[in-house]
Amino acid sequence: MDFDRDFEPRHGSSVRVADNVLRVTCANASPFTFQGTNSYVIGDRSLVVIDPGPMDEDHLETLVAAIDGRPVSHILVSHTHRDHSPLARPLQARVGGEIVAEGPHRAARALAVNEENRLDASGDYDFAPDREIGDGEMIETDEFSLTALHTPGHTANHLCFSMDDTGIVFSADHVMAWSTTIVAPPDGNMNDYMASLDRLIERADDRIYLPGHGGPVVKPSLFLRGLRTHRRMREGAILKRLVAGDRTISEMVGVIYRDIDPRLHGAAALNVFAHLEALNERGAVRCDEDAPRLDSHYFTA
Repeated sequence: MDFDRDFEPRHGSSVRVADNVLRVTCANASPFTFQGTNSYVIGDRSLVVIDPGPMDEDHLETLVAAIDGRPVSHILVSHTHRDHSPLARPLQARVGGEIVAEGPHRAARALAVNEENRLDASGDYDFAPDREIGDGEMIETDEFSLTALHTPGHTANHLCFSMDDTGIVFSADHVMAWSTTIVAPPDGNMNDYMASLDRLIERADDRIYLPGHGGPVVKPSLFLRGLRTHRRMREGAILKRLVAGDRTISEMVGVIYRDIDPRLHGAAALNVFAHLEALNERGAVRCDEDAPRLDSHYFTA
């Protein structure tokens, strides 16, 4: 069957993207969400919903229409950013289903003294699942099974879900075709992100990723290797800027990201911060304070 490969959000309707898999894209487009958050409705007779999305009444109604009166056994949440998890309870009130996730929202590490979490507003601190699941645990229905893959990095509680025996992985925000993933301390951790990439690269039988934003990732093994190379090259560029004499993140962003829209330099700074923090953890760079912070620190190679 020739499923949709070129991403069209088709807000207000569902799109069949694989056997027994519908994609419903919320109309919450932004520089961080592309054309909106993808929710997935999986199954034929008994359904599982992955990532119900933000608090959006129109999206809720579109999901209910896609479910079309069929029973829902589970509502799975990949991670607790506000574009993915808040609609879980309102959807449950309409269609039922057990809300399942790795756990509540938490940072990858504690805040340093006087540090501000720049992404604090994006965390869904109200979210609490009915059941917490860990790496390798399964969600089973009469039609299919899904295995949770703990992939920390973007957030500490991030999960991907493998649809067993199909080669499909719901990769949420860990791997997307439209953009590299934002890894922003203290919510995220670059060393964790890279380790999670390596873990997914080892899964040679996966054939397609259905992400949290944008269209499918085809040939995921090749794509993941390219993504890992990109991250390593970015790390190398940061080290070169340190050798050239840059000491602050703003200096590095101005050079490394000089060709992108300046309005995105804030997000770029968070990614540079994540790489520097990872390098600091590994002892490859030094910081002039006990713990790096985005707004006031100096680094040396």
